[in-house]
Amino acid sequence: MSRSQRNDNFIDKTFTIMADIILKVFPASKEEKQAFFYYRDGMSAQSEGEYAEALENYYEALQLEEDPYDRSFILYNIGLIYSSNGEYLKALEYYHQALELNPNLPQALNNIAVIYHYQGVKASEKQNLDVAKLLFNKAAEYWKQAVNLAPNNYIEAQNWLRTTGRLSM
Repeated sequence: MSRSQRNDNFIDKTFTIMADIILKVFPASKEEKQAFFYYRDGMSAQSEGEYAEALENYYEALQLEEDPYDRSFILYNIGLIYSSNGEYLKALEYYHQALELNPNLPQALNNIAVIYHYQGVKASEKQNLDVAKLLFNKAAEYWKQAVNLAPNNYIEAQNWLRTTGRLSM
């Protein structure tokens, strides 16, 4: 039984019904439809904290999905899972892959910046100030790109860029 058939949540059920209707109306290959089902089940599992199941579904979706734009969101979601599990190097790898396919993905740029900022804080706590400065500067580069794409978002990042003097770097 697919995850979508097990959903007890009204919103998830509604989304599933709407998605199924859209797939019936719009022309899509069997592989595209199957990729979407895996992606949808991955999102559902991820929202419930079932990360292993979500990853399985996302990897299946990646095997089937050919559209670069759609693949970028699958890769981005894989990055989210690795990031939430503290596997930052793997998360960075998937965020960068997503950006290669879709450079207009400010949320991936933001998450890369968050990881670099976090690593900068950790380096600073260990008194490794040169490494911290390098990591903070990398975070600034990515946050500026994210803000450029979505100027009304990432207010905290914008404030950090201003207060640290990195806005005009």
